[in-house]
Amino acid sequence: MLTVAILALPDVYPLDLSIPAHVLGTQSGYDVRVCAEDVSEVPNADIVVVPGYENPEIKPAGEYLDALREAAGRGARIAAICTGTFALAAADLLDGRDATTHWRYLEPLRALHPLVKVVENRLFVEDGNFLTSAGGGAGIDACLHLIRSDFGVAAAVEAGKEVVASPVRDGAQPQYVDVLSPVRADLSEVRSWAMEHLGEPITVDQLAERGNLGRRTFIRHFERETGYSPMRWVTMQRVLSARRLLETSDWPVDRIAAVAGFGTGSNFRAVFRREVGTTPTAYRKAHACEFTNSKR
Repeated sequence: MLTVAILALPDVYPLDLSIPAHVLGTQSGYDVRVCAEDVSEVPNADIVVVPGYENPEIKPAGEYLDALREAAGRGARIAAICTGTFALAAADLLDGRDATTHWRYLEPLRALHPLVKVVENRLFVEDGNFLTSAGGGAGIDACLHLIRSDFGVAAAVEAGKEVVASPVRDGAQPQYVDVLSPVRADLSEVRSWAMEHLGEPITVDQLAERGNLGRRTFIRHFERETGYSPMRWVTMQRVLSARRLLETSDWPVDRIAAVAGFGTGSNFRAVFRREVGTTPTAYRKAHACEFTNSKR
């Protein structure tokens, strides 16, 4: 059981507070607690979430910042939603780190905290033990990312179903797009086809042909709709498919490599380590309970 302390600063945004309380509260492996005036539980939590709040240019009171620093010093993971990023920055926890916030507050964040490496137009950004996100729906994505990291893809899928949200939106996706795509650029059918053929060789030219677009036009529209290049998106889907199989089956790694579209086991291991930060075998061992429970 991992303890989660949601640090509700004064003038907290109700939506930003309710998102982690509900999304993380759906996961049985979390003990979720909301901390407001009494912050005594924050320093000892495994995960601390700071929802957005009004007037982020005003530095939070010392007891809040001290609680965040103490939690960070103990190695807790700390997540911020929307303007919650300002509290982490005010505690000097983001100096030299990548971080993001709601697009309306990017420039104020830069001005107030010049040592923070502000990343624009991303749903969420993870740097070490710190996870910062944009507002609203991106807070859901950040919470699902925490669940996926702690309990695996299958758990994130179930949590996503509970809150009727996609469990696979990566942090690198943009918060918004500046130009609306024309109707003919709707490439959802192309993505559906790719998902059904992950185990087969897939090329950009194949995808462009299925979308009835020229290669360059297809790439441009695909990136506009998803925030990723076509092959980067395919790789991400293959990794997610492999993670799910590692969690829910006892298939050999080489078989998973073939089914997920990585070809050889050695290529699969290299890509998996690069994307997930661990080996397929270690990942399976960490999430063995999912498969064990599924057989009962």
